[in-house]
Amino acid sequence: MQSQIRETANVAEWVSLMSIETRKQPRHYFDPEKLEQLVHSIAQHGILEPLLVRPLSANKYELVAGERRYRAALKLGMSQVPVVIRHMNDDEAIQLTLIENLQREDLNPIEETEGVLQLLACRLQMPPEAIPTLLYQMKNTLEKEAEARNNVIPNSRFDRQQEIQSVFQDLGLMSWLSFTCNRLPLLNLPPEVLDAIRCGKIAYTKARAIARVKNETQRQALLDRAIKENLSLSQIRACIKKLEAKPELQSPEVLLTNLHQRLLKAKLWEDPQRWTQVQALLSQLETLLERE
Repeated sequence: MQSQIRETANVAEWVSLMSIETRKQPRHYFDPEKLEQLVHSIAQHGILEPLLVRPLSANKYELVAGERRYRAALKLGMSQVPVVIRHMNDDEAIQLTLIENLQREDLNPIEETEGVLQLLACRLQMPPEAIPTLLYQMKNTLEKEAEARNNVIPNSRFDRQQEIQSVFQDLGLMSWLSFTCNRLPLLNLPPEVLDAIRCGKIAYTKARAIARVKNETQRQALLDRAIKENLSLSQIRACIKKLEAKPELQSPEVLLTNLHQRLLKAKLWEDPQRWTQVQALLSQLETLLERE
């Protein structure tokens, strides 16, 4: 097997699996079933595509691409794995790791979105948390310019626009505008909905619909049902419509407590006209209480 890989890859070497260190990867979740399928395939046929690593020190390497193969090799207890050793700096290693993961077909939308933001941050030399703001600014400016019948974003304001467009063109995923409109909002979804998308339990289009349910208990119940019964998007929307048509009834105790808090917050006594109306209503309540 070792000789076969040397012949086909021509640049691959065999190194100790224990000599490879892993960095924080863009992918947080690996489908256990698919990983087991890869383990079975490697057990039968070996690792056909070498891992990509960079040298750290003598006989020590850092994994750049191929974490699924690395994990499968660990599960199989392999002592050596085929690798391609490439010298690169930190930025180059991070970008290659991100690009390799972003080009995978099974990367979920949340990790894809986070990966794109990390890649943009690396290319633009900006903190990842600043990238969404930049993209939203570009989007807002584009919309304003479109209203003025001019679809060109001034380079004086966004001199990094071409670099951003280049990243999306290289990835071949979508345009920066589509990413801003459709993918960035995913990061604001409730935690339980985000986790479901990460784990591949539900499509992000369905998850976005479920996230609109404000009541946490109802949202979790609908999420669980959608996953268990594999509800379609139209079925989920129908469920949401029913929930909205039947608002949750509050108990008398909760209703009175909420009303008391709202009254204190409103400070109606500071408005003589409104306070006169309140006093009239309180008088009616006292009359009702006296009938007991």
